[in-house]
Amino acid sequence: MKKLLIYIILPLLMLGSCTKLDQEFYSQVTPETFFKGEKDILAALNRPFTHARWYVGEDRWYLQEQTADNFAITTKGPHWYNGGENERYHYHTWTPDDGWIWGSWRGTLMGIALALDARSDLEKLDYTKFALTADDQQAHLNQLNTLIAYFYMRGLDFFGGLPIFNSLEGESLPRSTDKETFDHIEQLLKTAIEKLPKKEGTDEREIGELKQAAAAAMLAELYFNAEVYIGRPMYQECQQLAQDIIDGKYGTYQLDATWYGPHTFKNDESREIIWSIPSEFNKLQYDWFYSSFYHYNSREYFGQDMGANNGTHLTPSRRPDSTLYSNEFKLGSPFETFDNGDLRKKPYRYLGSGNYEGMFLIGAQRKPNGDDINGTQEYNKQPLFLRDQVGRFSEVGPGGKYSSVAQLPSKMSEGEENTGVRLVKVPIPTLADNTLRWGADNPVIRLTEIYYMLAECKWRRGDVAGAAELINTVRRRNFVNGADPNPVQPATFDKYRFIDEWSIEFLGEGRRRTDLLRWNMFTTETWWDHKATASDHLKRFPVPTRAISGNNNLQQNPGY
Repeated sequence: MKKLLIYIILPLLMLGSCTKLDQEFYSQVTPETFFKGEKDILAALNRPFTHARWYVGEDRWYLQEQTADNFAITTKGPHWYNGGENERYHYHTWTPDDGWIWGSWRGTLMGIALALDARSDLEKLDYTKFALTADDQQAHLNQLNTLIAYFYMRGLDFFGGLPIFNSLEGESLPRSTDKETFDHIEQLLKTAIEKLPKKEGTDEREIGELKQAAAAAMLAELYFNAEVYIGRPMYQECQQLAQDIIDGKYGTYQLDATWYGPHTFKNDESREIIWSIPSEFNKLQYDWFYSSFYHYNSREYFGQDMGANNGTHLTPSRRPDSTLYSNEFKLGSPFETFDNGDLRKKPYRYLGSGNYEGMFLIGAQRKPNGDDINGTQEYNKQPLFLRDQVGRFSEVGPGGKYSSVAQLPSKMSEGEENTGVRLVKVPIPTLADNTLRWGADNPVIRLTEIYYMLAECKWRRGDVAGAAELINTVRRRNFVNGADPNPVQPATFDKYRFIDEWSIEFLGEGRRRTDLLRWNMFTTETWWDHKATASDHLKRFPVPTRAISGNNNLQQNPGY
């Protein structure tokens, strides 16, 4: 019970207590004596989910998105070079010493350990002593099994085989094979599906619990990417699970009628969310993205008081001369991948009372009252205009470095403070409605993903018309009166249209690298300022140097 000792000792240390601990007494602390009521049980159950709240964003998100075609952190004058780290991820020249790789490895194994620790405690309890049932206990234990499987699957996706441990007793375990890790995840999820409760009724709010459909969706995802993970296509198995989820076998879910339904301030009421991470203002709020995505003065656009550091933006759709990149490469250009009539393509505006429109910051940046917002760097005291381009436009003209826009290079080192379109996937209210801030939960799994997985399985197995109809079913809600000007047509539904559809629907949701891997595009395709490497070892990240230093039983991935 080392964990319980830590829980007890740390508060004493923080209070500066000089009390001599009674070792005999504390050695007798067990789950049976530590847990006093249902509140303690739920606290233990929820602790690993608190870690998951951090894990699904930040380091793991950056590895998924900054290494792919939709996002970049360009150097903007003196800002954001970061020792070349951002360029290494974009150019696929990362090393075992890079920070996001270490953070993702550590975060993955920490998530597994926290969930195992909680499971170890809860499985020892007699739930009837807390006015709970054996079914309650099985639901709790299998939520933890599902969460363990989730962390293992993310680790398999990033690194390949991981050390497999079922308790916290072992130390310095070697890595298991990819297949052994895959099989372990599969077994955890199959067991959990049988013992987790279903969601009953579409009006039941999501509060972060893992239910039967979540475990089934994760198993479908495991099969969906099996060819990448273990070299064995399992699209038929994925297709069956996805169809069963849509048909309600694992609980009642429906597509939301609007594009913003699964993302809005009250998305705990969304009928399509299968698993979400709860967020509430000043209570485990889902806010990590804000500081990285937005300009220093974007707070004036939102009518807010939050600071930002102007890092991440969409990769450009246009060259410095404003022509589209569409003839130069087939991936990326995320903003222009949206049809002009798509409701999401509008500039983001908070309309009051929890309502908003649009999903991007682009063009002239103005305050809610219409006044201009000025820049602070290259455009100090000048109106700020966010461009879907990368280039040092401020250095063009008489006395400048470039005599014309045609001479501007467009690459990672050539950004400015106004470079790039900014994504507003999570809505932000004005200060007048500040109680709504961070009220949107983080949807980790939603029914739309199941529709798209089913569509891709059908496409790969020859049913292109069936795949197109599934995608079009989702697309219609993104246009006024469902009038889609560019529905998917079976005759022209190729792999590039499919990967575009994944990008459009799930832009910024932390999955892009995995989708490119599954379509064998991650190392074989070109996008803005990124040349195909044709290096298969880059489909996995290296085991971090710090991990190997702490466990000499770990073997490095090939190619590093």
